[in-house]
Amino acid sequence: MDSPSTAGLARATPWQTARVVAVKPETTRAKTFRLALSAPFEHRAGQHVVVRLTAPDGYTASRSYSIASAPDGSAEIELTVERLEGGEVSTFLHDDVTVGDELEVRGPIGGWFVWNADSPALLVGGGSGVVPLMAMLRLARRSGRCGLIRLVASVRTPDDLYYANEIPGPETTLVYTRATPPSFPRPPARLRDDDLPKPLAPGTRAYICGSSGFADAASDVVVGAGLATEQIRVERFGPSG
Repeated sequence: MDSPSTAGLARATPWQTARVVAVKPETTRAKTFRLALSAPFEHRAGQHVVVRLTAPDGYTASRSYSIASAPDGSAEIELTVERLEGGEVSTFLHDDVTVGDELEVRGPIGGWFVWNADSPALLVGGGSGVVPLMAMLRLARRSGRCGLIRLVASVRTPDDLYYANEIPGPETTLVYTRATPPSFPRPPARLRDDDLPKPLAPGTRAYICGSSGFADAASDVVVGAGLATEQIRVERFGPSG
């Protein structure tokens, strides 16, 4: 169910300069950075890029970040980055980067955890794992293919939900595990079978993204709902900073 290594794909793509054209807070610990690319590329929903920082003494640090924006043929992409304490790249992006700054990026990378708006898809994201799934949801809405997609987003509290003004809709389900909004019909609890839309359309493929623990638990729930393991693709996020 897990994705194969994309290291070779990363080496095959050139570095380019991207200018920061907008910075938007998503939560108290996450920001979305809109980047204007110097050399536009055509990405697929679910892919990521590598961001590299270079210090005056030549020291470099790089991290991979999923693309949150849907493919639209433009020269701009959006990355949503969680601030991790002690993280070399994420703390710099949050604390120092402003509109007009330039970053080095390489991509797009990945060809396994992608959706092309041409088949039924169940998207299950935990916390920051919703970022690549947001690109898929946006693609579905932009292309008029919402009937193909269902997104289940699991977060601890309402304050932890990325894209809070955009995610809600008839094709999405929100799961809160610690605290809920007032009058929310579902009590706080971990993801369970009855949170998934049913019945799943024939040929549905599941895309699960989140921490290792969330990915394992969500995979068990999806399998329990009747989806075969070969129809499940998993991307695990770790604290890379």
